Amino acid sequence: MAKEIIRCGWCVGKPLYEKYHDEEWGKPTYDDKKHFEFLVLESAQAGLSWWTILQRRQGYKKAFADFDYKKVAKFSEEKIEKLMQDASIICNRAKIKAAVNNAQRFMEVQKEFGSFSNYIWQFVCNKPIVNKWKTLKEVPATTSVSDALAKDMKMRGFQFLGSTTLYAHLQATGLINDHLVDCHCHKKTSKNQPK
Repeated sequence: MAKEIIRCGWCVGKPLYEKYHDEEWGKPTYDDKKHFEFLVLESAQAGLSWWTILQRRQGYKKAFADFDYKKVAKFSEEKIEKLMQDASIICNRAKIKAAVNNAQRFMEVQKEFGSFSNYIWQFVCNKPIVNKWKTLKEVPATTSVSDALAKDMKMRGFQFLGSTTLYAHLQATGLINDHLVDCHCHKKTSKNQPK
């Protein structure tokens, strides 16, 4: 008899969610393109569920030039209008414009720090924070780390990226390991260390 795989409760029962949880969520990320992808998706999520966005991920990939921030940074008003008609994404003008703005700010950060990854990892002293939550109720929506990151990114001109959204980013990209202790991914992701 196959041993049951224990996962964090928020993903159980939906294959797409389970695949995302098992293969991506919480794994330390150092790739700038991947960081930009999650910033676009998470800012689009504001006020919505992650499930809503995850189901549209391929639509976002196509609409936002395969998450090429150099291309997104050059999106014109005409391109934004076109995206407002794209049913494969959330057609929210403020969020679409924020993605374009954030691509521009993203490249400014790269210029200053060498990469966006260098910039964001400094907020956790270049080492993943490994939490030991036993239940989903224990997992916070924000922390002092996400507060500091949100404040700094706002100062740099980023939009639609508050502390709650950025805490989700830190979780998704593995700067913070919030897999529950009994989840099969907790130990796996805890072993990953920065390059």
